[in-house]
Amino acid sequence: MKIVRRIGVPPSARGSASGANCPDLFELSDGNFAVIGTEATEALERELPADAARADYERIVIVSRETLIRAKADIPDA
Repeated sequence: MKIVRRIGVPPSARGSASGANCPDLFELSDGNFAVIGTEATEALERELPADAARADYERIVIVSRETLIRAKADIPDA
């Protein structure tokens, strides 16, 4: 599995001075997506709705609204 492309704009285009520690989205060679975000599993797990669950190997991460909105145009419809 490899990163194929960034989804949206780089952190520097969203105001990050260093571009080194900001949320980011990537499309992978298998068609899935990878997310860099702030780990928030412990804080948010109790807030999950009754029909949502997380496997032991999964984490809840926060991605800024701006990151997702700026990526919207690059996310395929299918």
